[in-house]
Amino acid sequence: MEFRVLRYFLTVAREGTITGAANSLHLTQPTLSRQLMDLEKELGQKLLVRGKYKVTLTPEGMMLRKRAEEIVSLVEKTQEEFSSINDIIGGDIYIGCGETDSMKYIAEVIKDIRMEYPQIKFHIYSGNAEDVIEKLDKGLIDFGVLIQPIDLSKYDNITLPEKDLWGVIVRKDSPLAKKEKIMLDDLKSVPVIASRQMSEKYSGQSGFLDWFGSEFKNLNIAATYNLVYNAAIMVRAGIGCAVTLDKLVNTTGESELCFIPLSPKLESGLDIVWKKHQIFSPAAKLFLERLYQKFNLNIQSLD
Repeated sequence: MEFRVLRYFLTVAREGTITGAANSLHLTQPTLSRQLMDLEKELGQKLLVRGKYKVTLTPEGMMLRKRAEEIVSLVEKTQEEFSSINDIIGGDIYIGCGETDSMKYIAEVIKDIRMEYPQIKFHIYSGNAEDVIEKLDKGLIDFGVLIQPIDLSKYDNITLPEKDLWGVIVRKDSPLAKKEKIMLDDLKSVPVIASRQMSEKYSGQSGFLDWFGSEFKNLNIAATYNLVYNAAIMVRAGIGCAVTLDKLVNTTGESELCFIPLSPKLESGLDIVWKKHQIFSPAAKLFLERLYQKFNLNIQSLD
């Protein structure tokens, strides 16, 4: 399977037509069609359904598209790293993170580096812990910012100095808005909007489940979310209250929403993690050194 042909395949998937993809790639239509048929023959699977006006992906084609995007991304990242080996003033750094106010520390480091090295570019990927870990393990990102608890057996880490506070986002006209703290009994009587990570990962372990105990499975889960921005829209629409971290949704001034902390108090620490024995690009190595300096830690060997 040639890397060049994977690019061809992704272009066809993006354009939706052989003709459009051929024009984009500066190839003749017969040449592109032959390359795609050879790819299907090599894999032993039909990848495209060729219609009169457009092509669509088969389930096998959708699978290949996901893998091809990861392969292309990893190859491009590797090329960027090697091109910057002898040039510390440039390069790309890839960071995956969940939604957290503690990203402000990362932002401060990024700002300082960019002032000295404006050629260094930072690429931020937002997702839940499962998404970030998957990209980290595949080498698609350099660092992940993850909410504890984390299995650190495969990673090195720096623990951030602050913890995030858990609570509930509600409409200001909700009866819950009159409370100073939200207790478990308060959540039993209302529709709850929960993060997908809570519903899946936390169903088996962590301090979060300890707070809910056996009652989590009995909550009236009206919806789940991946990013809290969408959860806030659902709260405004009156679908329910969202269990989330503080400082992620604007609840000041004329906002329709307010944040109320859980009681007993529940906090989560955060870590910046990277794969053990990882070989860093000069730019990523510089970023990690600045992180150690930011938090007044002894710099470990990065060679």
